[in-house]
Amino acid sequence: MPEVPPNSFLRLQSVTIFVRDLDRSIAFYTETLGFQLVFDARNRPGRRWVVVCPPDGQTNLVLSSPARNSADFKLIGRHTHIAFVTEDVPSKFREWIARGVHFSSNPRLRRLQHGVRVQPHEPAKIEPLSGESPLWGGVFSSFRDPDGNIFSLVSFDEVTHAVEAQRRAQQERLEAEQRAAQEIDIAKQVQSRLFPQNLPKLATLDYAGICHQARQVGGDYYDFLSLGDDRLGLVIGDISGKGIAAALLMANLQANLRSQCAVHRDDPQRLLRSVNQLFCENTPNGSFATLFFAEYSDASRRLRYANCGHLCGFILRADSSVESLHSTATILGAFRDWDCEVGECQLHSGDTFVLYTDGVTESFNPALEEFGEERLLDSLRRNQSLTPCELVTAIVNEVRLHSPHQQHDDITLIAARSL
Repeated sequence: MPEVPPNSFLRLQSVTIFVRDLDRSIAFYTETLGFQLVFDARNRPGRRWVVVCPPDGQTNLVLSSPARNSADFKLIGRHTHIAFVTEDVPSKFREWIARGVHFSSNPRLRRLQHGVRVQPHEPAKIEPLSGESPLWGGVFSSFRDPDGNIFSLVSFDEVTHAVEAQRRAQQERLEAEQRAAQEIDIAKQVQSRLFPQNLPKLATLDYAGICHQARQVGGDYYDFLSLGDDRLGLVIGDISGKGIAAALLMANLQANLRSQCAVHRDDPQRLLRSVNQLFCENTPNGSFATLFFAEYSDASRRLRYANCGHLCGFILRADSSVESLHSTATILGAFRDWDCEVGECQLHSGDTFVLYTDGVTESFNPALEEFGEERLLDSLRRNQSLTPCELVTAIVNEVRLHSPHQQHDDITLIAARSL
């Protein structure tokens, strides 16, 4: 047998009520009792399918008109053993009496030791009953439909209160989950707008970025910043943590970096010192980010960079040799007293500059083998002829082939090719 998940959803679909005249019954349940008509159609010639339900919409009543010579026809006009629950039986009793519903008795209150009778037109007057055994532990009465089918009308007792509390708690949980899903969807849309929407055009560099998040929102970040004087900032970062918390920190880091670029665009060291200070001030203790910031000059093809505790960047030369760009500073956000060094390198025609997050190299296969740097470099060499946009897509596809199970971390890449 297949396993049944714990706490799996289960509810009552429908209860069948046998009647003689469907149109008369529809009018009774919808117009007199105030039920909803859910369905009224013919699924085959001579077979009509009618469904009504109480105002809460939780249970369907199927109205069926059986053939006169059938066994089901003999069930018309009997006790259905169906009970409708309401908060106030006397009030519902008066309402339905006024609409022409036929009740067999006035509402009664059953308790463990004795019962009481409530006069329908004098709700404050209660008369005790003697020798009555408990049935509901609450107020009840019974009524008939036009075919004589008997139903019970009961109020909330201790049991039904508990059931109703469970139903309301479940409904509240479902509504909370729906709200959370809507909020997550909005957060995803907002975060998607934080990634670069327009790519500044350069004469000597073709570049592209990609981010596949493990959840609907995540903590990976990449950006392309126009620094003026035909200079481009290429940024990739990885925020500590996952989910909404990481997404908020990512947005904070992006805002800090973009705002400080307008002030210190000519000095990467001062820029990153300011970003670190703001990140420390605006984030809780224990939060940090790794960041790789590179400044490319379109005129000289020079690359100035600061690797703040991030994975090393790679320059794949046109002859397939590789140069690694290691850390020049520690992580952002962990230390207020912080500084960085700036490295420099020269790009030549055909060279490819690649940045990535650990979601690439730490993706593992069923044998728990990581994708790793060697596979990444092998993929870069095999796909060296592709455009940067095609290259980042090809690498992501290879990572997913290597790790076909559920993605555990964000996968983010930047590739830039010197033209």
